[in-house]
Amino acid sequence: MGNKQTIFTHEQLEAYQDCTFFTRKEIMRLFYRYQDLAPQLVPLDYTSCPDVKVPYELIGSMPELKDNPFRQRIAQVFSEAGDGHMTLDDFLDIFSVMSEMAPRDLKAYYAFKIYDFNNDDYICAWDLEQTVTKLTRGELSAEEVNMVCEKVLDEADGDHDGRLSLEDFQNMILRAPDFLR
Repeated sequence: MGNKQTIFTHEQLEAYQDCTFFTRKEIMRLFYRYQDLAPQLVPLDYTSCPDVKVPYELIGSMPELKDNPFRQRIAQVFSEAGDGHMTLDDFLDIFSVMSEMAPRDLKAYYAFKIYDFNNDDYICAWDLEQTVTKLTRGELSAEEVNMVCEKVLDEADGDHDGRLSLEDFQNMILRAPDFLR
């Protein structure tokens, strides 16, 4: 009797529920996925809040990311240190934002961060070039990429400053409802 292992305290699980869109059961399922990525690193007891990070190489190999041309950028944006190595909190955040329960504006915010390659809080022509090149897997010529970027800026740059703010980006998303599905 009583041999049940405690992974999280009641308070920890409650906090995870409060800051994600997951139930306790879903949090536990995601914890085991995180633990399975690096069983030698991730302890089965989180009650003492261990300082553990799963390396990007393992994160990037997950089925949800491995074929995504933005996998490295996604991991960088969601990792607290920006290096793609993920704590359990980072791991839960990425799945929470990608869940169907996450509001559209939250998804748009993170999409914006992912496309903002130079981290200046704007999507400039260079960021758009990186985005288009990744989306097309390098199959467009430099001239075609430039043309697409100019078209995006023409249509979405509300204040005509040559770059997209978060507000410009969100307005563009509203006009393309399938973008975040």
